[in-house]
Amino acid sequence: MKNVFFIACFTFVFSLFFNIPAVFSINKTTDEDQIALEVTVYNSNIGLVKDTRIIPLEKGEGELRFMDVAAHIIPQTVYVTSLDYPDDFNVLEQNYEYDLISQEKLLDKYLGKKIKIIDDNKFQDRKDTIEATLLSNNMGEVYKINDEIYLGHPGIKVLPEIPENLIAEPTLMWLYETTRTAQQKIEASYLTNNINWKADYVVVLKSDDTVADLSGWVTIDNKSGTTYKNSSLKLVAGDINRVIDERMRYKDQILSRELAAVPAGSGFEEEAFFEYHLYDLQRKTTVKNNQTKQIRLLQVHDIQCTKDFRVYGRQNWYYSQYNRQDPRQAVEVYFLFMNSEENKLGMPLPAGVMRLYKKDSKDSQQFIGEDRIKHTPRDEKVELKIGEAFDIVAERRQMDYKRITTKLFESEWELTLRNHKKEAVTVSIIEPVSGNWKVISNSHPFVKKDAFHIQFDVQLNPDEEVKVKYRLQVGV
Repeated sequence: MKNVFFIACFTFVFSLFFNIPAVFSINKTTDEDQIALEVTVYNSNIGLVKDTRIIPLEKGEGELRFMDVAAHIIPQTVYVTSLDYPDDFNVLEQNYEYDLISQEKLLDKYLGKKIKIIDDNKFQDRKDTIEATLLSNNMGEVYKINDEIYLGHPGIKVLPEIPENLIAEPTLMWLYETTRTAQQKIEASYLTNNINWKADYVVVLKSDDTVADLSGWVTIDNKSGTTYKNSSLKLVAGDINRVIDERMRYKDQILSRELAAVPAGSGFEEEAFFEYHLYDLQRKTTVKNNQTKQIRLLQVHDIQCTKDFRVYGRQNWYYSQYNRQDPRQAVEVYFLFMNSEENKLGMPLPAGVMRLYKKDSKDSQQFIGEDRIKHTPRDEKVELKIGEAFDIVAERRQMDYKRITTKLFESEWELTLRNHKKEAVTVSIIEPVSGNWKVISNSHPFVKKDAFHIQFDVQLNPDEEVKVKYRLQVGV
């Protein structure tokens, strides 16, 4: 024993004298040490975080506690490296500590141990301190006080200290080794759940419905469990494939929600990235935990657009007798424009909801409809269904029906269109057909859109009524 003690003392004095670092050191780092932070948010409720910090490390093995990470981090995706000395820094073990401090967990750690209870004695105007042994914390607290068992006890529970295996916030812990003593730039990257973004658009139609202003906003919803301060922000639009572990479920509670207004003019730079599109915010921003932040994506004035009126049929109507009591059909209203440079656009538009507005006769802006768009590349058409026409009436009647054989049917149709608007309109009648089909007769010309659709484009003057008739044979 004397020899062991002598060797230990000699080693300690020798290391001090020759300035040799301890073999094992414990380092803690928080977001105060950050020198760079980048967050890439995907529209599939995940985000990629790259967190770079300056950390002084001593030569040899040590433990690094990397704090202020997302509570919903996916531990299997963590990657850590030294940007200064990548060949001299190695991670031997990695742990994700998420056993966070709570009253219940603190009491669980003191099962069978003595704690203090401060009881407010209101009758004698004093506070009494009681020493108690915690026997159980399962569905209620059970104490042993002075050889008696108490099922619960009022007062404030006082613990001597926080157990070592409980932490105040989620922490990455690495057992590392480094071959040099120096300050190093350590970058940790990881994926986290519960951070998402979506696109929303506002379209304001001008008086004649042929010109509109378009503005786009991205909405970032951060419930990942941490705040990203002064971060570079990138958004990825596209459908990425993910492997889902059905055993992992997160129960989220929204504690608070802020709406952060951001001045116009601080926009995104878009670029193609793999099979997706990347939107890089050209400035730093802060995304707080449990915050919804909106940032302008685009602002375009006077894009050219068109308005369509459409009446749709159904395939199954051709195989049976059509005996609806009310012959009226909805005349659907569509809004269309090209996402092209010629139309002052041309930036790939992320999927989202477009909401349309128009000013009334008193110059007050009114909501007129909305629709969801898919990811739309440049030079593609945007098509929105915004509602049903009030002043255009469509009626459908089956004038004749024959079942020629068990697999061959023939029917005659009459569609009546009435325009009660003050201006002329064009209404498209789009009929879905299937199987072996042919039009036997028709009162108006039609266009074969594809193998399964024919379309009649009918022009109506103000207060005009037009009847479109055609006879169709279909075979199964």
